[in-house]
Amino acid sequence: MRLFHTFAGDSARFDDDNLVAVAGLVPVMTLAEQTGLTSMLADKVAIDSPRIESGAANPAPKLATLIAGMAAGADSIDDIDLLRSGGMGELFDAVYAPSTVGILLREFTFGHAKQLESVMRQHLLALIARADLLPGAAARVFVDIDSLLRPVYGHAKQGASYGHTKIAGKQVLRKGLSPLAATLSTDLAAPVVAGMRLRAGKTGSGKGAASMVTATIGTARAAGATGTILVRGDSAYGTRKVVRAAVGAGAQFSLVLTRNTSVNTAIAAIGDDAWTPVKYPGAVRDPDTGEWISDAEVAEIAYTAFASTKDRTTARLIVRRVKDARYPDALFPVWRYHPFFTNSTEGPLAHMPSGRFAANSAWALCAVIAHNLLRAAGTLAGGPHARARGTTLRRKFVNVPARLARPQRHPILHLPTHWPWNESWLALWRNTIGHTPPQSLTA
Repeated sequence: MRLFHTFAGDSARFDDDNLVAVAGLVPVMTLAEQTGLTSMLADKVAIDSPRIESGAANPAPKLATLIAGMAAGADSIDDIDLLRSGGMGELFDAVYAPSTVGILLREFTFGHAKQLESVMRQHLLALIARADLLPGAAARVFVDIDSLLRPVYGHAKQGASYGHTKIAGKQVLRKGLSPLAATLSTDLAAPVVAGMRLRAGKTGSGKGAASMVTATIGTARAAGATGTILVRGDSAYGTRKVVRAAVGAGAQFSLVLTRNTSVNTAIAAIGDDAWTPVKYPGAVRDPDTGEWISDAEVAEIAYTAFASTKDRTTARLIVRRVKDARYPDALFPVWRYHPFFTNSTEGPLAHMPSGRFAANSAWALCAVIAHNLLRAAGTLAGGPHARARGTTLRRKFVNVPARLARPQRHPILHLPTHWPWNESWLALWRNTIGHTPPQSLTA
């Protein structure tokens, strides 16, 4: 591709008041209003004793500004200034400056973050009802729990500390904050985030997991999960507390176990003829060594976990084994074992902007709300976009340039001709802007 025109030094000018850089925010934020986001924020988030009186005023539209910015790709406070460019002021009311939003976030405490977490869960249920985000929930829902380690820089980040993470299959120490996240998905639907809790970087991966599992199962039930709920997690969550939380809430579990003497004894008791070869269609990377593997064997045996406690649980120990790549020329195979524990009857955040921990908690929760909002928008757009990632939805639906015109005071967005995803974009538009809520039965 070659440039067609010859430009001069003054040929580029930022002088058009009617251009809109992110026209896709119109249907996305319409969907947010239709599902009651701003009213939920107003009802649940209240800062009664602020350090700066003006900073805590009007938290609902300020948080909505931040969520809209995140839906457009903002990963820092300054990025939401995009919402005040060009014709955005003609499309949206109550758009706040980055500095004003930043002051609000710094007013947050742990209690205010819990208020925002309540909004996140309630709004997710509203999105599920509006856009059918979890088709198949009546049959089976997956609850996946995991921790992240998001690196931070500088010396003023509250809670920042060195935690373990894997890079290229190797354990390394990295300074950061560690969100604990739980998602909901089905056989037919991509995940939505049902829980997010920010923790210090050095916090153990499983800390707080049991209460998160209990809350997420409750959210799943409220979302229409009347059938099987399966809790899944890696070895950090194969603990007595998490198993007890899952069983107590009536859910099944499938959790990786840390190798110990009891687990090793159970693995050793598996007969040689019990192993079934598994051929992968493509190579996968070994999670411990980082080496590529292309086949494995699997077997199972009954196992009682936490045998010396009142929470002793007997279920299936399913073990996958792969040949250890460190010993390719061994006379007999050397295996690496990966056990997980299940009572199922079936087979086997990029930036934290603030120095204040509670402000970063609010930031993480707003990111979750923005993520779920985009997932709902993709569902309303239909087709493959119902399972698309947030970055894909931003590129195809949100970050679309447009020119705002008002012939006879009737606002029209003129979008690019030959936009590759125009049919899906218009489907989203019709399902939000053109949506007529059903009449109340009591009307």
